[in-house]
Amino acid sequence: MLDKVMAMLAALLGWIDKRFPLTKVWNEHLAKYYAPKNFNFWYFFGSLALLILVLQIVTGVWLTMNYKPDAVKAFDSVEFVMRDVEWGWLMRYLHSTGASAFFVVIYLHMFRGLLYGSFKKPRELVWIFGMLIYICLMAEAFMGYLLPWGQMSYWGAQVIISLFSAIPYFGDDLTLWIRGDYVISDVTLNRFFAFHVIAIPLVLVMLVFLHIVALHQVGSNNPDGVEIKETKDKDGIPLDGIPFHPYYTVKDIVGVIVFLIVFSVVLFYAPGFNGLFLEHANFIPADPLKTPEHIAPVWYFTPFYAILRAIPDKLGGVIAMGGAILIVFALPWLDRSPVKSVRYRGGLFRRALVVFVISFFVLSYLGTQPATPTATIFARIFTACYFGFFLLMPFYSSRDNDKTVPKRVTPSTTLEEDLAKANSFLKTTLDQTTTRKAITTKAGKTYNVFVPEREGLLAFLKETVIKIRKVFAVK
Repeated sequence: MLDKVMAMLAALLGWIDKRFPLTKVWNEHLAKYYAPKNFNFWYFFGSLALLILVLQIVTGVWLTMNYKPDAVKAFDSVEFVMRDVEWGWLMRYLHSTGASAFFVVIYLHMFRGLLYGSFKKPRELVWIFGMLIYICLMAEAFMGYLLPWGQMSYWGAQVIISLFSAIPYFGDDLTLWIRGDYVISDVTLNRFFAFHVIAIPLVLVMLVFLHIVALHQVGSNNPDGVEIKETKDKDGIPLDGIPFHPYYTVKDIVGVIVFLIVFSVVLFYAPGFNGLFLEHANFIPADPLKTPEHIAPVWYFTPFYAILRAIPDKLGGVIAMGGAILIVFALPWLDRSPVKSVRYRGGLFRRALVVFVISFFVLSYLGTQPATPTATIFARIFTACYFGFFLLMPFYSSRDNDKTVPKRVTPSTTLEEDLAKANSFLKTTLDQTTTRKAITTKAGKTYNVFVPEREGLLAFLKETVIKIRKVFAVK
């Protein structure tokens, strides 16, 4: 019976393969896609980002079934989902907490790229696709932020959209076009809903597909920054590579389980995360006549919001904020070091990276605080540190005291070295377990032979058993 079922499945797969390259895609991107052997925990975040993308799409589709993109009914429809729809509160919190989790994972994924030089040749296009995904996520999050139609949604959108008016000549027309009205109104809400639900997700999925295809074309980077495709065996398989499936598909399950535990704790016990994930003011219906005391964007926008406020001129602030994002695109050409991984980088790059990370965190915090004179001074200092990391990179990366990068991820030996080790081992074993004796035959010929020695054999067996027990942890 089982043989018949397997035969039917094989026939079905063959029928599909004649019409669609299912097996070819499976082999090229999973079963026979060779990834480096030395991935560490930093490489969990790519698969986690894909998992959260699926989560956001599924929960987003479910939420649209009960949401009404109407300025009068939007806030009430969200409350209806939270209070009256069965499991509606869970879906809403999955979506809102998932948005913050998405940016946590993406920021860690990008930081891993900085650590190990995943933006350098030949992965420039992979990095550019990744940055385009990041910009799409920012647009998706911003447009989704308006949809609950709470106080912070309304006024946060008002502030961000008004920034476009600082652009000379056509800024006012561009602002009017984005809003669709002279103020944020029902028209704006409908536009943002359409972009959030349909347009941007389509672009996002396409960019994710291109990102993965570009990555699999050039191969994955690794913590040593060594190109595994440069050393292959006679079958063309990288010597330092292993199939992505089943090795890393199974390994990623560990990362998924740990992520889901942390995600579930936040989801069920602190979905608002003390106002960082869901602002307190957003539980109040939007009121165009009452401005909140302190308007601040969601936490994942706050570093760029702090940069915006650090510049006294409105146009200058907009340029600095946009430049803070766009300059990351240029990383593959700003870094002049021949070394990819931070493991072999010199002290200059390591110090610069530490300063950059500190400045990013400080700017994130300052973006959540009121714009006091002291906060503005600190914002300017750390904005200079942020841009200094990128603008000074051509100088300190080309003059850094980098270490020598190994040619292989795993150490390799020549055939002569392996034979010499084997010969030495055999000679030592013979010396320990035998004694050489001269034997004379009846014909008068003398031969030197090896005679087993009882004590030597016992000692060798004892040593061998000890080594085996260490390998298999036998007690």
